[in-house]
Amino acid sequence: MSDFTPTSRTKVRQKPQRGVYERAAIYSILDEAFVCQIGFVLDGQPYVMPTNYVRVGDRLFLHGSTASRMFRALAGGAALCLSVTLIDGLVLAPSATGHSINYRSVVVLGKAEVIEDAKEKFEAMHAFVERVIPGRWESVRPPGEQELKGTMVLAVPLAEVSAKVRTGPPVDDEQEYIREVWTGVLPLQLTPQEPVADPRGKAGIPVPGYVRNYSRR
Repeated sequence: MSDFTPTSRTKVRQKPQRGVYERAAIYSILDEAFVCQIGFVLDGQPYVMPTNYVRVGDRLFLHGSTASRMFRALAGGAALCLSVTLIDGLVLAPSATGHSINYRSVVVLGKAEVIEDAKEKFEAMHAFVERVIPGRWESVRPPGEQELKGTMVLAVPLAEVSAKVRTGPPVDDEQEYIREVWTGVLPLQLTPQEPVADPRGKAGIPVPGYVRNYSRR
């Protein structure tokens, strides 16, 4: 599986040493995150909207209401910029301007394709549920025909893609370290908390292992 070739639009120019084009590294970021931000222009007005997604092979699937303004615009051929960011830590430097954030981010450029085939839409919905919480699909009612008709599924080909990653400690000049101040990195991580039962759910059902032992990594 070949890596992505940076284009004039995806090549990282600000701090190019942080640019990442390896397909495996980019896919690992996309698979860990939940939510993307989608930028598009409609009637001359730029919008940036959050939505969830799932990667299946070399495509990202999006799903939403057929009445959604964003989905109608993308289905009509509007160009999009899709971005995903994971925050890994706060970087505390000796100078105020030296502070930073350790992060992993991906930018995808292109256009979305409408998935019309009912079987493929169903498979995309299965992928959404299983990617968010593996093991859940077998326990719940699958989407019905009317639900699928009311849901638009879009596929975004992963063709023009790049990532940008910052890791490690502060990069202030050595002269800044004369100051008596703690410096370093405060790691951050998405951590599941204690599950909260649905008050309308059946009483006495134990929390399943895929909930109790949940992890995004």
